[in-house]
Amino acid sequence: MNFKEGEVLYFDKPLKWTSFAVVNKIRYHICRKLGVKKIKVGHAGTLDPLATGVMIICTGKATKRIEEFQYHTKEYIATLQLGATTPSFDLEKEIDATYPTEHITRELVEEALQRFIGRIEQIPPVFSACKVDGKRAYDLARKGEDVELKAKTLIIDEIELLECNLPEIKIRVVCSKGTYIRALARDIGEALNSGAHLIGLIRTRVGDVRLEDCLSVESFPEWLDQQEIEEVINE
Repeated sequence: MNFKEGEVLYFDKPLKWTSFAVVNKIRYHICRKLGVKKIKVGHAGTLDPLATGVMIICTGKATKRIEEFQYHTKEYIATLQLGATTPSFDLEKEIDATYPTEHITRELVEEALQRFIGRIEQIPPVFSACKVDGKRAYDLARKGEDVELKAKTLIIDEIELLECNLPEIKIRVVCSKGTYIRALARDIGEALNSGAHLIGLIRTRVGDVRLEDCLSVESFPEWLDQQEIEEVINE
């Protein structure tokens, strides 16, 4: 392996880790293994701290491929709690409103999900990395400022209802770059004349890379020790 020339690694991001923290940890272990002070490492698509699953990490010259990976189709398994919303659309924030769910049936859920297949307009969450006048939306939102984000056009290829234990549902979503599953949860809640927020999220696929292809961050140092590493010549 030659981390300077470029390697593409697949990880299962741990729960509560930021994507940035994963990159830092991987960079630390690679630098330590190579005996160098720095090496270029980046990820090809942010996962929220409360999400787990496939994260592609590129090193060295392979970081030029990050944009290519970002455009790959992604698959998620999402668990939604119906009947309640939070400002972040997930468990990062406390419930701020509750809604009736007695009228919701499996048939109603199936019907609502079908409305989101194809090209859709989605307003990103204010607690997101979207930029407003050069500033991150979540920084402004956390300061209590009003944040207005514009809708983005996205493509949802597939939505499948996996489990329906009302008021909780589990869905599989195949979608394009830039899709916020948290925002999709919000919109599904509204489509059901109720509310919803995300209580679990796993990214199970990016392009052809599946969860079973991924390393764990914890086992990476041990895996690294087993690899044949090409010597890095300091220029």
